[in-house]
Amino acid sequence: MTRPTARVLAMLELLQAGGQRTVGELAARLGVDERTVRRYAEHLADLGIPIQSQRGRYGGYRLSPGYKLPPLMLTDDEAIAVVLGLTAAERTGLATTDNAATASALAKVSRVLPRGLGERLDSLLSTAQFTTPVRAPAPAGADTLLGLASAAQARRTVVIAYTDWAGRESQRELDVYGLVFHSGRWYVSGHDHSRDDVRTFRLDRIVSLEQGAGCYVVPADFDATTQVTSGIAAVRWSHEVSVVLRTTLAEAGERLPRSAGRLSEHADGVLLETRAEHLDGMARMLAGLGWDFEVITPAALREEVLAVADRLRASAARGTRSRGSTPPAAGSWSAPA
Repeated sequence: MTRPTARVLAMLELLQAGGQRTVGELAARLGVDERTVRRYAEHLADLGIPIQSQRGRYGGYRLSPGYKLPPLMLTDDEAIAVVLGLTAAERTGLATTDNAATASALAKVSRVLPRGLGERLDSLLSTAQFTTPVRAPAPAGADTLLGLASAAQARRTVVIAYTDWAGRESQRELDVYGLVFHSGRWYVSGHDHSRDDVRTFRLDRIVSLEQGAGCYVVPADFDATTQVTSGIAAVRWSHEVSVVLRTTLAEAGERLPRSAGRLSEHADGVLLETRAEHLDGMARMLAGLGWDFEVITPAALREEVLAVADRLRASAARGTRSRGSTPPAAGSWSAPA
């Protein structure tokens, strides 16, 4: 798309927002002079778009009332972003009802694209492969998701009817602190009035949602992602782990995902607090980080770390004993790049 054409479409987007825009305002937003703005308006009129103009010092342009623009005007890059985004949503379970809604949206986008671009995108989707497995959706209703988001933004308490994993039904009064999409599921975290504690709920288990009367303030140090991931780990994994990592908080935050656990400053580095299902896996993870560390709890984790160290020493010694004077032949196997 040429630069002038892109600016003409940008002007059309500004007018689509509604109301009248002065020539000076349009010129400033588009980075052109006022004469060019008038030329862009003529260009849009030539395309059959009904633009109304008003002369005078404060004159400008607006779209005719009731005019509806074509459903989509996308560049190639924008179309690719939309199509791949919908495809990724379908694969990861990021849906409010089921994958049929995502497939329907993708079909609608494809129908309004230019034929040539649509065929190229079809070729992309038919040949592209993804390493992440398809996650079965756990539908979170659009009304539930949007209702919780509105409540979180307005800081208004909600009342939810909830069914837990065992089929027990209850009604909860909830201050919504945040929404998190994690591992193919939507979660809401906030203060549960009936438990007087911060709790996490799966959206696909919320049966109904009503707006309450209360208002609240979210704690300044609250992190919804950490709350959700640590809460899931607490349910699934039995071992409580505390380890001091000999590094900085910034480096630990870059290397470790939030799901790894809670990170906080410590006199000797960074304190990692988490839970683990298998301590041998935790020991291998710590060894792979490359930092010195000190296990605080549990004591059994220290034994697992020693076992990993013994296996590494044995592997290194085995390599030394088996190394001969003759180097590997040319063309022998090597790890892929």
